[in-house]
Amino acid sequence: MPTAKCFADTNVAIYAVDADFAKREKALAVLASRPVISTQVVNEYLNVLLAKQKLGRADANELARALMATCDVAAVTPDVTELAMNIGERYQINHWDSLIVAAALATGCATLYSEDMQDGQVFEGRLTVRNPFITRG
Repeated sequence: MPTAKCFADTNVAIYAVDADFAKREKALAVLASRPVISTQVVNEYLNVLLAKQKLGRADANELARALMATCDVAAVTPDVTELAMNIGERYQINHWDSLIVAAALATGCATLYSEDMQDGQVFEGRLTVRNPFITRG
């Protein structure tokens, strides 16, 4: 699926362990390209596994470690947070999404795979959102 440097949002990681076969396959295809994720993605992933999917801590931690081994993990730094604040103001998106966008921009990604943002939206003229779960005709 992806070829250029890309960033995967939390929903991609969640669907990689989902019961929905079609979404799981698409998510696994994105993860197979070794995308960039941020520490935010890892923490949100753990939160969903623990709180919504009711996994035990050891199982959730094992999945989070596997995710980190599969992806390049970038830290959410003060500079990324500052960029996120600017992105949030400029594009009028919520703070958590702006942190994802900022981390993707800071790591030089051209594509952001996410179900949560508008497919085709371009940030700063260099980061395009792609929803890997929709069918393109």
